[in-house]
Amino acid sequence: MDDVFVARQPIFSRDLSVYGYELLFRAAGDSDSAEVISGNHATSTVILNAFTVVGLDKLVGRHKAFFNIDRAFLPAATSLPFPADRVVLELLEGTRPTPDVLEHLERLRRMGYVLSLDDYQHSADMEPFLSRVDIVKLEVHRLDDVALMERVAELRRFPVRLLAEKIENRERFELCRELGFDLFQGYFLSRPKTVRGNTIPASRLPTLRLLAMLHQSDVDLRELERIISSDVSLSYNLLRYLNSAFFPIQRRIESIHQAVIYLGIRELQSWASLIAMAAVGDKPSELMVTLIVRARMCQQLARKLGYPADNSYFTVGLFSGLDALMDSPMEKVLSSLRLSVEVERALLAREGSHGQLLDCVLRYEAGEWEQVEGSGIPAETLIETYLDALDWAREISLYW
Repeated sequence: MDDVFVARQPIFSRDLSVYGYELLFRAAGDSDSAEVISGNHATSTVILNAFTVVGLDKLVGRHKAFFNIDRAFLPAATSLPFPADRVVLELLEGTRPTPDVLEHLERLRRMGYVLSLDDYQHSADMEPFLSRVDIVKLEVHRLDDVALMERVAELRRFPVRLLAEKIENRERFELCRELGFDLFQGYFLSRPKTVRGNTIPASRLPTLRLLAMLHQSDVDLRELERIISSDVSLSYNLLRYLNSAFFPIQRRIESIHQAVIYLGIRELQSWASLIAMAAVGDKPSELMVTLIVRARMCQQLARKLGYPADNSYFTVGLFSGLDALMDSPMEKVLSSLRLSVEVERALLAREGSHGQLLDCVLRYEAGEWEQVEGSGIPAETLIETYLDALDWAREISLYW
């Protein structure tokens, strides 16, 4: 079987809990695949690999999986070999509401499937869809505020849930919430972008100061022990974590001094940073999961590619979302830290080996397969590393 690229983008409910994941697959190793692959074949590949090669539980856990389907796949969709309560079938844009298409949709709804309509463009001839689907996706970045409000008003006449797609900044997210959207998807939530603002919120400053101390270039083991010990919450969570089943340690670790000796300075910096960032409690949990997966993927790719064996690649992946976590521009956040030049260049400009690796991981997350294939990293290495990172993130999250 051919290698398959896999990525997932979370879809959030109004309370910012994860409702589901849109799954993005692409066959690798065929330079012409982008030109010749059909929608029908792409959908079949997604479903086959999600349920057999990769495993749906690994990709989405207990959440719903969104699969894209086109008109050509609809006849086969009525005999899909998986439970209807696990998936959402998303009808791709450009599909017209012909009698045969509407008949297939009605049959799928009777079978219990949740149906979604992608990138809906309102017109009278498209309205037959609106009584046969459950979710309507709007690409909100294409519409100004007035047009978006008008589109929502038009759709309120129908019994559908609204999903705001391609939310790229805080302002648009807040507007969509005010307009009553039910579901949300976009880079602002799942691939952190710079948030407008000139100051770092006071509630974030303690975490940022702690991260700054943890990453002092001249910190030694004794000083690192003092920094961690001075934060009761961090000390408690670190010791609880080191004594969990995730770390197969024969002897119980009962002090930060023992933790320092066991992990070493660089490893301890990474773990302490991860735990400190996870303590920011008013952000979507998926944001931290995304950053953990990203950090692990950067770290493991660096090792497989023979880059220097340190934790700076983990730091680059983990800190790539500091702007969203701290509600402040990346430049402002980094000015408060004392990171290496290599790490700063990677986070601000995607420069150097750190930046190039981070850029590859970000593009993988976003499903930008052509750019990923141009990175020079073997497809099987990317796939294996991504799935390993998902497993790793899920395993360590069990102890939080």
